[in-house]
Amino acid sequence: MQEFYFDNSATTRPYPEVVEQISKVAGENYGNPSAMHEKGLEAEKIVKEARRRIAAFFRNREKEITFTSGGTEANNLAIKGAALRNRQRGNHLVTSEVEHPSVLNCFRYLEQIGFEVTYLPVNEKGLVNHDRLKDLISDKTILVSIMHVNNEIGTIQPLEKIGPLIKKKNPGALFHVDAVQSFTRLPMAINDWQVDLVSCSAHKIHGPRGAGCLWIREGTLLQPLLHGGGQENELRPGTENVPAIAGFGLAARLTGENYRKKTTPPGNLKLAFYRKLQHCGVEVYVNGPPPEDSAEHILNISFPGLPSEMFLHALEERGIYVSAGSACHSRRPEPSHILQALKLGKDRLESALRFSFSCYNNEQETEAAAEITAEVAKELKSIVN
Repeated sequence: MQEFYFDNSATTRPYPEVVEQISKVAGENYGNPSAMHEKGLEAEKIVKEARRRIAAFFRNREKEITFTSGGTEANNLAIKGAALRNRQRGNHLVTSEVEHPSVLNCFRYLEQIGFEVTYLPVNEKGLVNHDRLKDLISDKTILVSIMHVNNEIGTIQPLEKIGPLIKKKNPGALFHVDAVQSFTRLPMAINDWQVDLVSCSAHKIHGPRGAGCLWIREGTLLQPLLHGGGQENELRPGTENVPAIAGFGLAARLTGENYRKKTTPPGNLKLAFYRKLQHCGVEVYVNGPPPEDSAEHILNISFPGLPSEMFLHALEERGIYVSAGSACHSRRPEPSHILQALKLGKDRLESALRFSFSCYNNEQETEAAAEITAEVAKELKSIVN
């Protein structure tokens, strides 16, 4: 049976070159990067090269890249680190209702220890209200965290408007962006965004699990969450995961190159998939922005009357792998907090599936998968009814 993998927002298949690189480094360059002997220097050189490759997306300042174990740790370091280090300047924090759990749960923790947090609502497209944000920011606001691309519905927040708005109202407020779903796919316009902190992850860009980074604008002060040696500018102590870091650096370079070539953009596949479903006569609704106005690799759609869990497993039996929401909470019975924030009706909430595309998908398999999805929808419709 042919396999159709359309769950690339959850994780991606690593490039063969990345797998080879990780294996080579793990087997040959196993020295501790902090050691002063040749093996240590070899490992340090590999980490520096990966840092250089990541920094190429962030104005080429290698010292502003801090490696972490992934996007979750990067978000924790950015949010908790910024709030705790700058608490003497204020106690107010702002984020949105549609952030990733690794962001929202940081803010919930900070609320428990005395911080005041405002959660911005969004409109039906998942966009935050700029006027509401402007009204919220005061001289007590020390941190605002807004994601770039939403991991479930693909909304692209206009950070080039949000960042300057924050800084104009309070120049001292730090601005953090979760760019896990946009890094290498969209430009990291950090100066236009006037951003201070950006989180990234390797396994969303065909790299390994267990690697990520936090870009920290020079001069931004954070409180470390861990204490130990002086690795990663004393912000992330512990011996570096050299194989994973090497794989992250290579994956960033390759994904950036693939998106610049645009041979078969995921956006073309997404639109083709959605239009094929419509052509097959399936009742389907897009959740969030229209397909042409959202991130080109994410499509969240509802099939009214067809429970998402039932649909997901029926598709899996036909070799199609998708998600009923974020993989970080998709095994929980309650509807996605992101879709709830859009104020969708119960029928849409309970029948939502996310299809997410990558360079490993092609036009032929996308059309075939859409036809199978339409067939399964009609079969389930007859059973449910």
